[in-house]
Amino acid sequence: MVKRKPWEVEDGLWERIEPLLPVVVRRYRHPGRKRLDQRRAMCGILFVLYTGIRWEFLPQELGFGSGMTCWRRLRDWK
Repeated sequence: MVKRKPWEVEDGLWERIEPLLPVVVRRYRHPGRKRLDQRRAMCGILFVLYTGIRWEFLPQELGFGSGMTCWRRLRDWK
């Protein structure tokens, strides 16, 4: 049995959370930069909340995007 890290969202939980999150439709003519995957953003938010680090110190090497991206996503979901 593999032990998950506290900030990793397991599949069953994600299936329950995902329908509750707002869907942002990309514009057709000027789509801009592709958004970070919702699940990765959620894991980044949980990492910050679990470890207590500041948003700007979220390591991008973890694949959760920048701390500001995760903070803005949390703000938008609120």
